[in-house]
Amino acid sequence: MPGKSLARIQKYPATPSQRQWDEPLCKVVQQNLFSTSSSTAERARLLAVEKWESGLWLHALPSSSIGTLFDDTTFRLAASLRLGAPCCSPHRCHCGEVVNSLGHHGLSCSRSAGRIARHANINDIIRRALVSVGVPAVLEPHGLVRDDGKRPDGMSLFPWKMGRPLVWDATCVDTLAPSHLPSSSCCAGAAAAAAENLKRRKYTNLVGSYIFEPFGVETLGSWGPSAHKLFNEISKRLVDTSRDPRAGFYLGQRISIAIQRGNAASLLGTLPVDSDAEEFFDALLD
Repeated sequence: MPGKSLARIQKYPATPSQRQWDEPLCKVVQQNLFSTSSSTAERARLLAVEKWESGLWLHALPSSSIGTLFDDTTFRLAASLRLGAPCCSPHRCHCGEVVNSLGHHGLSCSRSAGRIARHANINDIIRRALVSVGVPAVLEPHGLVRDDGKRPDGMSLFPWKMGRPLVWDATCVDTLAPSHLPSSSCCAGAAAAAAENLKRRKYTNLVGSYIFEPFGVETLGSWGPSAHKLFNEISKRLVDTSRDPRAGFYLGQRISIAIQRGNAASLLGTLPVDSDAEEFFDALLD
């Protein structure tokens, strides 16, 4: 018996953290869920929630004083979207489409109530982060207009690197939109990456004079490559400026929270006018 116990210990050596024990088991469970998923939407959700950035809102300290506290309905809707659980009673959206119990239609509806607020919030978070690292920035800068008359979301007033100002343009696309499912069900962040490439093509006139970075995110939390790049650059400067090693993590949390709040507003925005939310979201509120 002692010999067998010693052999077992040598086969499974001590590790410095519980995570190293849990991670292999979590991987097995995740792979089993993916292999048994019944739809492309389910596979897209599983791939998206696996990404580090998609769960940042779960690690945020819920505090009303710093703006990281969810109300009950927002938290329930965010959790339901992440788990793929029913979140509402079937009903008809303002646009005429039928909303099923999962509520996914609200995320990609042309009349999505949370789209504008989420877009503005993400841009304001980026602008504030730049100001914190000593790089003042403005939103919707004048003088930088595309051929269609639209302007980028923001620009730094000081050089960002290589003597050129930073110009960014944020976008949030729906992971579960029918047009994105063929790619998002195969690779996490594919929809955000495609949106970033489209932004680059639209702002080719800025290449050479500015550092242009599209900031693409998805409704289920995944980010595009350019968003990761800009986030890492800002995070490094935040850490250097504040001397707080978690400063970049807090920035990511705020972006993640903004996405979830936009999702909740979009789902609630599908309800009929003058309706009671509890009547339609009873699956969560019971």
